[in-house]
Amino acid sequence: MRGKTIRQKRIQSGMTQAELARRVNVSPALVSGWETERTTPSDATLAALREVFAAGDAAADETNQSKADMPWQDAIAAVLRSSGEPLHYSDIAQKISDNGYRTNVGATPANTVSANLSSSINKLGAKSPFVKVERGLYALRSAKSLPLKKSVDEADAAELTAREMGLINAFGMFWDRGWVKWQSSMPRLLGMQQLGSEPVNFTDQSGVYVLYDGSRVIYVGKAFDRRLGLRLYDHTRDRLTGRWDRFSWFGVRGVEPDGKLTNLPKAELGLGSLIATMEALLIEGLEPPQNRRQGDGFNAVEFMQAKDPEVEMDQHREAIARLTKDNL
Repeated sequence: MRGKTIRQKRIQSGMTQAELARRVNVSPALVSGWETERTTPSDATLAALREVFAAGDAAADETNQSKADMPWQDAIAAVLRSSGEPLHYSDIAQKISDNGYRTNVGATPANTVSANLSSSINKLGAKSPFVKVERGLYALRSAKSLPLKKSVDEADAAELTAREMGLINAFGMFWDRGWVKWQSSMPRLLGMQQLGSEPVNFTDQSGVYVLYDGSRVIYVGKAFDRRLGLRLYDHTRDRLTGRWDRFSWFGVRGVEPDGKLTNLPKAELGLGSLIATMEALLIEGLEPPQNRRQGDGFNAVEFMQAKDPEVEMDQHREAIARLTKDNL
């Protein structure tokens, strides 16, 4: 059984690497090693994997069309109905996963929720079950005492998306340098839109980045001709190498539902959007204490850092080596 097959069947079964590891009595780092094909399971473990996956397939067949397979708009409505109050689309996406309404949420669940809400409002107008309360916040139209904004409900979808997303389409804050394996000149910069979503590799992202020593900003740079991963890799070998331990990045390339980065945007940027983006970059990157809100250019969902599986494997090997040395 190849690593890609193990990963695919694990995801189809709705299991995390830790859950699969527990079921076959191995460490999560070892499961990660199988999926990246750096190691292979033993014959006994392969038999255990087949048994676990077979049980998962049977359970999936029995629960087909259950709430875990709920269509996106039905899941959104269920979350808003149980909440009884307006929610941000990113919170809706997280609750869809938490409540088990969908097990397969892809790489960009918050974007998918936002797109479904915008599409429903744009196409159905007053007949849509959803209503936009304010920027990023949505509720069921049947809810009482909501400050509805008709001009927003009837906005053209393309114009709405452009106004909400601005120039910055994805960003990550205070990522840990130690969670990236830097031995390769093309390190993987892995991030998740929310817990349970598929990791996205931002190595080829374009935009700007900030290096920190603790919480102190020490360097600001841009990534365009040399993309983000290469620029950060350079800083592990230049004069800054011992001076930074965290980094933030702000990218112009969005993320497709399958986890691939979109092409560089070609649309012209108006002066107002440019100024808003500059303000947002300063607010988010520097975190001035007197600014009480985000910059207007940051309406996309932040990506949380995911540790590179190879780093986990290295740490696992080091732990085993220490234990072995202590027992000698």
